[in-house]
Amino acid sequence: MADAEKEKPNPYDVALAQLDKAARVAGISPAVRDILSQPKNELIVNFPVRMDNGEYKMFKGYRVQHSNILGPYKGGIRYHEQVSLDEVKALASWMTYKCALHDIPFGGGKGGIKFMPRQHSQAEPSTTSQPPTSAPTARSWSG
Repeated sequence: MADAEKEKPNPYDVALAQLDKAARVAGISPAVRDILSQPKNELIVNFPVRMDNGEYKMFKGYRVQHSNILGPYKGGIRYHEQVSLDEVKALASWMTYKCALHDIPFGGGKGGIKFMPRQHSQAEPSTTSQPPTSAPTARSWSG
């Protein structure tokens, strides 16, 4: 299993390679390609959560807002112990492209929290979502 994890390509590198190929095929200018290659906003947060047993545990979360050219950011939150900033950046960019290709008036956004839901109670996943969404940066996190 460790060998399989080492061979996994970086999702953001995959997204950039796909963008490069699409830009060549569609004749997109290098300037537009450069704009689409970087997310507009990236946020990393570390926050404590009180678990059901009363103890506090620290979690890391990511929020990426790729583009809002077509409308407000659209995208949910991924819960996984191995979620990474690059994975969230790739998912947010793919959401941008998906919305644009289907003429949906939204931009791409995505969040991720390093968290394994199966190792916690049913109430704890929603608890991990509350600190980032109620923080002063709520617009950056949930928007």
